[in-house]
Amino acid sequence: QVQLVESGGGLVQAGGSLRLACAASGRTFSTYGMGWFRQAPGKEREFVAAISRFGGNAYYADSVKGRFTISRDNAKNTLYLQMNSLKPEDTAVYYCAAGNFPSGRYYDTPDKYLYWGQGTQVTVSS
Repeated sequence: QVQLVESGGGLVQAGGSLRLACAASGRTFSTYGMGWFRQAPGKEREFVAAISRFGGNAYYADSVKGRFTISRDNAKNTLYLQMNSLKPEDTAVYYCAAGNFPSGRYYDTPDKYLYWGQGTQVTVSS
């Protein structure tokens, strides 16, 4: 299995940027497709972005497309989420997750992911 630890969250003003990181340990990081999800108070956990095992394909929720960029460095066993032009509605706990993606596909529902980090809080003030 793989252990995941997120970092990089914090408080930022609207229009600002943050870069989240997710450090992985355990089984080979490149074995897994990776995703970012977020959960705001009182809401369900929602898909943000996903990336294939070797980073060749990336997928985004419409709400973050053009503002967020997912990437990974398999040599460092680390997943990233660059978040620009942040909005108050981006406020949530952000989670990274690992899953077994079928070839050429990805998952955008939490139940398809096998391993989760503990989450990092992102708060965007207006």
